Amino acid sequence: MKIFELKVSGEKFGRRIDTFLSEKTGLTRSQIQKLIEKGNVLVNGSRVKQNYKIKHGDTIALSLPEEKHAGLIPEPIPIEILYKDEQLAVVNKPAGMVVYPAAGHNRGTLMNALLYHCKKLATIGGPLRPGVVHRLDKDTSGVMVVALDDAAYYNLVEQFKHRTINRKYIALVYGNLKEDKGEIALQIGRSESDRKKMSTKVKRGKEAVTGWNVIERFGNATLIEARLGTGRTHQIRVHFASIGHPVLGDRTYGKKTELEINRKKKISFPRQMLHAGLLGFTHPMTGEYIEFSSPIPSDMALALSELHGLFPRYPRWRIRNP
Repeated sequence: MKIFELKVSGEKFGRRIDTFLSEKTGLTRSQIQKLIEKGNVLVNGSRVKQNYKIKHGDTIALSLPEEKHAGLIPEPIPIEILYKDEQLAVVNKPAGMVVYPAAGHNRGTLMNALLYHCKKLATIGGPLRPGVVHRLDKDTSGVMVVALDDAAYYNLVEQFKHRTINRKYIALVYGNLKEDKGEIALQIGRSESDRKKMSTKVKRGKEAVTGWNVIERFGNATLIEARLGTGRTHQIRVHFASIGHPVLGDRTYGKKTELEINRKKKISFPRQMLHAGLLGFTHPMTGEYIEFSSPIPSDMALALSELHGLFPRYPRWRIRNP
């Protein structure tokens, strides 16, 4: 049994304890409620009900059974690990790889590979996604960080929550953006017509901000650098589709899977042309700012070389290695 202590700050005053602990741990509300019923959650040393409203200064003790990675199977899948220590691992996720298993499908994911290569992961985050503090879509490539212990997990979650993480993406979008740089600030929520998709046209959405600048123009396509101010599901894909410039190759938003260069030539895009090129954050233990980068993968480089007939160079895209 592992015991964690959390101190409630004033900003959390009045919230339900199950909601508060779900956000802090990555467990679902129903999982937290079961722990409360079993007496695994104490507030100031006493048991409480799941609808207890937390107060400033409360000390919450959470006891978790040590059922490490139940259902997660380690697999010797080759992955590129950019950095690893006792607290965290930074990986270069390839396009086409799912980050963590879904129920009934627990093989072939990044987490299966990480458990094999790292031998341990944080216990927080759920049985099939321990240590996952953020994720990339299956068909998005690039840099990700995963926590290997619980203290690092909590610290990284707070950094993402307070938007101190530096994230830059490279995307090839449809059409010619009018400006050289800009910002999209449109709320994002679950689509009311298709619950599997996200949308900016919702009654109740969450704040979402994406900054961008143009790297290179190709007439009917634009290569951009995108910076996340928030981290909503499918944020870059949804934002650019909403302004009429969907990410090329995205089969969910925009569906621009090929470009006609002339009457004789078309360029096809096998997946969404979106790559997480840079990730920077403060190391949870040392307090040092560290930054990791990943070059544009071969499928995106091939598409770009086809667009202008030579291997692309990006004078305005400079990534600094840690």
